[in-house]
Amino acid sequence: MSNAVSMAEVWRGPFLESVHRGHAVVCDDTGQIVHAWGDPQATVLPRSSSKMLQALPLIESGAADAFGLGTEHLALACASHNGAAIHTERVAKWLDHLDLGDDDFRCGPQEPDDRDARNALIRAQERPCQMHNNCSGKHSGFLTLNKHLGAGPDYVDPDHAVQRACLEAFERVTGESSPGFGIDGCSAPNFATSLHGMARAMAHFAAAPTGSAEERLRTAMTLHPELVAGEGRACTNLMRAMGGKVAIKTGAEAFFIAIIPELKMGVALKIEDGGTRAAECAIAAILVKLGVLEPDHPETLKYLNAPIRNRCDLITGAVRAAPALI
Repeated sequence: MSNAVSMAEVWRGPFLESVHRGHAVVCDDTGQIVHAWGDPQATVLPRSSSKMLQALPLIESGAADAFGLGTEHLALACASHNGAAIHTERVAKWLDHLDLGDDDFRCGPQEPDDRDARNALIRAQERPCQMHNNCSGKHSGFLTLNKHLGAGPDYVDPDHAVQRACLEAFERVTGESSPGFGIDGCSAPNFATSLHGMARAMAHFAAAPTGSAEERLRTAMTLHPELVAGEGRACTNLMRAMGGKVAIKTGAEAFFIAIIPELKMGVALKIEDGGTRAAECAIAAILVKLGVLEPDHPETLKYLNAPIRNRCDLITGAVRAAPALI
């Protein structure tokens, strides 16, 4: 990556203490760039921001309807959840519906980010299972598609029918041939594209007609923001703040996307140093700039011009959007 621009600044008193640099693109429904910061052609791994693309074959194959999946299932298929009870209980029921169990997953166990769920495991002297993995909803979607296709158990293998279907969908909606992939934290391949390609894909989702796979996924996300991430998370908080009009999704290493149906626009951004606080600040700033997020909403203020407090609860500084984003 090169030609990154300042996207978020950390101030302590009157001093600029840290700067996070990155890239961002806003596309319209023709795939044209409306706004850009940094290098639109930067090659990126969108990580969990690409889960909607990975879920397209689940619907397009007929698997979702064949197994009677509803909007909660589709939201979980796009989720990076906290491993709270509202997430794991639904995943468990989904697996049971498929006549499958935790051992059929290939995502690995993960300690839940949800404090209540984590404390419950500690009290019970139990270890987290794969259902607690933040990607277990996505993997439930993979297992559903896999059962529909009648393919083998190693569904995360890049040459498996499930992942070949994901690659086809990914390249189709990004409008680009992927230069390759990295293995994600959940062991599935994560396909690379340009930042422009990812924003183009999000604009494609934004403009998709009612009843399409893309529309069903974006609607599921906005109907169930608590399933997409969880309490206290930026994805959930900001989707609620926008009243379900915009779908947003984070990805590891400071990636973020937004799907804006009323504008038929898509957004993709990447902070080079992988700083989550910067990605959350930058996506909030861009959503405010586009007029879909109120600048003075209490949830906005958690990320944009967010106060930094010390251990005595004194405000010592703030995380601000860089001037280029304002």
